[in-house]
Amino acid sequence: MSNPQHLTYSKEHEWLTAAEGGVATVGITAFAADALGDVVYVQLPEVGAQIAAGDTCGELESTKSVSDLYTPAAGEVVEVNQAVIDDPALVNSAPFTDGWLFKIRLDGEPEGLLSADEYTAHTGG
Repeated sequence: MSNPQHLTYSKEHEWLTAAEGGVATVGITAFAADALGDVVYVQLPEVGAQIAAGDTCGELESTKSVSDLYTPAAGEVVEVNQAVIDDPALVNSAPFTDGWLFKIRLDGEPEGLLSADEYTAHTGG
């Protein structure tokens, strides 16, 4: 699966949409979902939580391991994807669409994120 060009990416394998009205959507990449294997549990940050870029903000548990979830940008969590909590397999089957994780009201412009081409190069792909 190729990395959508309209997203930006962290080196920790999260993606971020461009902000609409100051709010951006966060998820994990197909590369990360494939590396994890079958995701069976998702722990997301609480709505209202203030998070800083690079902070651990949740966990993804798979049949292989438990991995920390990092936030690619600073801000306030304004929504979590209840569908992915109810059906964690969405992270594997649709990481860039229905498998999004949470929405964040950004505190300024995110820094240090990669373009799709830069992320592809980062992952060796």
